Amino acid sequence: MNIEERFLKYISFDTQSDPQSTTTPSSMKQLELGKYLVEEMKKIGIEDARLDQSGIVYGTIPARGEHHGPVIGFVAHMDTSPDASGQNVKPQVIRDYQGDTICLNQEKNLYLDPHEFPELLNVIHHDLITTDGTTLLGADDKAGVAIIMSMAEYLYQHPEFNHSDIKIAFTPDEEVGRGTENFDIDGFKADYAYTIDGGNIAEIEYENFNAFSAVVEITGKSIHPGSAKNAMINSIHIAQEFDAMLPVHARPEYTEGYEGFNHLHDIQGNCEKTVMGYIIRNHDLALAKKQCQDFENIASFLNQKYGYDMIKVTIQQDYLNMREHIEQHMYIVDNAMTAMKECGIEPYAVPIRGGTDGANLTYMGLPCPNLGTGGYNFHGPFEYVSITMMKKQVEVLLKMIERNEVM
Repeated sequence: MNIEERFLKYISFDTQSDPQSTTTPSSMKQLELGKYLVEEMKKIGIEDARLDQSGIVYGTIPARGEHHGPVIGFVAHMDTSPDASGQNVKPQVIRDYQGDTICLNQEKNLYLDPHEFPELLNVIHHDLITTDGTTLLGADDKAGVAIIMSMAEYLYQHPEFNHSDIKIAFTPDEEVGRGTENFDIDGFKADYAYTIDGGNIAEIEYENFNAFSAVVEITGKSIHPGSAKNAMINSIHIAQEFDAMLPVHARPEYTEGYEGFNHLHDIQGNCEKTVMGYIIRNHDLALAKKQCQDFENIASFLNQKYGYDMIKVTIQQDYLNMREHIEQHMYIVDNAMTAMKECGIEPYAVPIRGGTDGANLTYMGLPCPNLGTGGYNFHGPFEYVSITMMKKQVEVLLKMIERNEVM
């Protein structure tokens, strides 16, 4: 099976994770892809392939021939984002893309236009796969899964390729922040690893946001509107007031690079009760904590202004920046960059404006920077992937494995 066929098969599985669920995994349909991957791994030759009770797939490609390097791991996630449907994906394949506008869905007036999405100019003459405008594609991160599986198949088809043990893992629930909560670090037994979960394959990412989430609960005073004067306190209006007191310039739509943000991603309410959900992000931990304190300060101010404890703020830490830990193991970044160069790619490091399973794995003791998949515009109908880049990334992984033996 070639990498394109493999990817198209994987995206036929609906693996959308559920942020409201308390089960493990958050949606049982993720297990169907996990079971399929175990069967495929065993057919390739990975004898110890297994799906554990939390929905994580593990496997080992045993060492072959003379080998002297550390144990390297590769990780990708099986779930797709709750932001858009991943059911009944209808992919469109574009051969030898010429740089023109791609029609995704004429009825919905959805187009991939290089003027709006200039990254398309980087994939001219590539073979692309897009959506039909009704779902996301699933390149995040089934492209990563396909790259790792194609790498594994190549190794089994080329017994002359000597290497140390190689560990593989595919996680559920990365999109809802739970991909590694049951990850068996001790059982995985890798010295270091890479997540294959980024965009352009020239990029390597080893620093990410410090991530917090906030729930703001507002309890108003619901009075019949006919007799509400000087008595009603509409919680929806208080929610608007609260949000307006956060710095406007720190919204996602006004930030880039290393700039942090506060993102109001959900609001539900009526006059009596309104609940808002925020994510809080910054590469600088001190600044992230200051943003969190802003939420507490605004709640305190408004509670004092209205004379009772109307606002409750609950903040939790989701994940932290892995940079300071990766910098103690920069040889794994250097190994990837050198492999890219040897494959004709000019690499560069970029900060992740988000997080990956690798951030949590790094804090769990497994240094794990992130590499690209060739996918773009994740989490929505404008998502597409370069099959040309996916094939090239398989070459890069093989080169990294080869270099691992002389590190």
